[in-house]
Amino acid sequence: MAAPLFTSLVTPPPAATAPVSERFMHLVRLALAGGQFGKLLLSGPVGDDADVERLTVRAIELRGEPALSFLWRHRTKDVTKNHTPEAGLAEIGTLLGARFRNAHLHTAAEEVQFAVSRKGRETLRVTRVDAVEAPPPAAHDKAKHRPLDIAQPVWRALGLTHLVKEQPALVPAMARKWKQINRFVEILSAAVDEAGLKAPGAGTIRVADFGSGKGYLTFAVHDWLQAQGLTPRVTGIELRDDMVRLCNAVIDGEQLGGIRFDQGDVRTQAVQPLDVMIALHACDIATDHALHVGLQSGARIIMSSPCCHKELRPQMTLPAVLRPMLQHGIHLGQEAEMVTDSLRALLLESEGYHTQVFEFIALEHTSKNKMILAVKAQGPAAQALAARRLELLAQVAEIKRFYGLREQRLEQLLAAAGPATASPMPPQV
Repeated sequence: MAAPLFTSLVTPPPAATAPVSERFMHLVRLALAGGQFGKLLLSGPVGDDADVERLTVRAIELRGEPALSFLWRHRTKDVTKNHTPEAGLAEIGTLLGARFRNAHLHTAAEEVQFAVSRKGRETLRVTRVDAVEAPPPAAHDKAKHRPLDIAQPVWRALGLTHLVKEQPALVPAMARKWKQINRFVEILSAAVDEAGLKAPGAGTIRVADFGSGKGYLTFAVHDWLQAQGLTPRVTGIELRDDMVRLCNAVIDGEQLGGIRFDQGDVRTQAVQPLDVMIALHACDIATDHALHVGLQSGARIIMSSPCCHKELRPQMTLPAVLRPMLQHGIHLGQEAEMVTDSLRALLLESEGYHTQVFEFIALEHTSKNKMILAVKAQGPAAQALAARRLELLAQVAEIKRFYGLREQRLEQLLAAAGPATASPMPPQV
């Protein structure tokens, strides 16, 4: 946020004997007034409202006016509320110590930590961030190319960008999110080429994004497909009605076509023809249901980022040779995760998909960084996979036998429904 917007927030510095919370709030005001405010994180909730996990505060601009955006993170939902700067600062002051024990202010030059012990003792710690300016790039260097155009108005509507000197610029606190979104689109781009979805006469590209949340990736896919000269028909499917309303409001505000958001659950979705099925961070067996929907819909591309692997771990009986390693809970959890996603990959291959399991973004950006990417094989490659079907299913059976596994959800769904559609239905123009 540009510095002049918050200059009115400057107040005289508190006395050295002032409460620690007052000194912390003064530093928050200074960061806002000086254009150095990155974000403020309040954590360590106290009191009866155990559903609230943390609160993130960011400086934004609404209709040309400065504001503070409060993102309340609950266990099952996120709630965003925007306040005028003074009202927001007043609320932060009332929350310190009373609702949250810890506050962490990120600025361009410092990290400021405020904490209240269980005995009520307040502490303040300021750590200077060494910001070394990088030398200008050499003449032969090129700026990092991103597949998405940051100037698109939809990114501002979603809070990813704001205006700086009348030009769109990335909100600093959203830099990691922007990198994740662009990395996802880079992977999708390669998959679209491999699947032949850019072929002449491809028609409408039908996409379903299950668990779309605030819609960052859903809007990104729609924007990128349009930029490629393709005709997208993108649907974001989300359980939380407030997120669906928010995303559809963005569509209405930006007058976008070929994209919509519906409330729904991947486990109860009727199967319809798709070209691309996306399900990021579908918890536990919801990933299996999403993969099955992708298979039954004849999707040419299936992209899934699984998490919360719980189904197989209680079933696993440890082979004697692995017991010394897997006696540690963390290793057993990692093994269960590896086995789960390996079985999913083999089952996808048995259905005629080239499948990869890989880390799609660095761990420093998100802990949920694994992706299962499956692209429908074509021509001789499809025939080669079909010839290996029995071999692949035998590998699934052998892994289950080795670990003493009784059932795996995707395998069950495939057995109940029969083989997936051999090829996707023709695109609907």
